[in-house]
Amino acid sequence: MTTEFAPPPLESTLPVGSFTAVTTRDGIPTIQVAPDALIPVMTLLRDHPDLRFTVCLDVTAADHYPRAPRFALAYHLVATDVPYTLRVKVLLDGASPEVPTVSGLWASANWQEREVWDLFGIVFTGHPTLERLLTPDDWEGHPLRKDYPVQVKVPVRTYEPLQLTEEEFRANVEADRQARRS
Repeated sequence: MTTEFAPPPLESTLPVGSFTAVTTRDGIPTIQVAPDALIPVMTLLRDHPDLRFTVCLDVTAADHYPRAPRFALAYHLVATDVPYTLRVKVLLDGASPEVPTVSGLWASANWQEREVWDLFGIVFTGHPTLERLLTPDDWEGHPLRKDYPVQVKVPVRTYEPLQLTEEEFRANVEADRQARRS
């Protein structure tokens, strides 16, 4: 027998006007929050005794270029006492997407925010180490932005395995040794 859990009373616990309930195709309970209300709302979601969203499972983003607002940032939270999930969305303009970090509320958000910054260029103000995570340190731009320049005229390179005889292999090793000595 399965038991259905009633959703937490968000309307009675979060400040009036701090969020909007959103209907989604996947049926995941979702609220939309303004960037300046993110920290107060997330703090209440974590600390309120009726809610207790103790886990920030995921932080991700989507680029809806050329639509405005351009970016949709999504946080997936889990209340472990009563198995319940909640998606918190924040919409951001494309000119300078910026939102406060929630890594002080959930340590798990630290690397996830770094990944979103690295790939989408969304700045998490107050983040302790907002550095590249997936791309090299000298990488320019943010590769998951829809306006990121992609070079499409480079021919595809394929390589076949190199087959060497034992004599050819020994000759190559000896040539490498000679090159290092000189």
